[in-house]
Amino acid sequence: MNRPFYPVIATPTIIGKYRIAACYTPSVTGRYHAQVSIASGSGSTSTDRVMRFVDDFSTQDAAAQYALAQGIDWAHTALRMH
Repeated sequence: MNRPFYPVIATPTIIGKYRIAACYTPSVTGRYHAQVSIASGSGSTSTDRVMRFVDDFSTQDAAAQYALAQGIDWAHTALRMH
């Protein structure tokens, strides 16, 4: 099922070459699911990795902060590998 995701952090966080934006969506139980977008590059060389998480959260902010933390961790790991 496709559900709309709502951006919580209007300005993406930049870590090295990665732009990280956290999102949330309400669940049918009244809780929230988290998603993070990790983008890099521009134009025809741009990429966007999107991760959706299984956990649910009691607030929009909790979902967004979790997604943001996961995106930052991913970017730091990716930058250390290069």
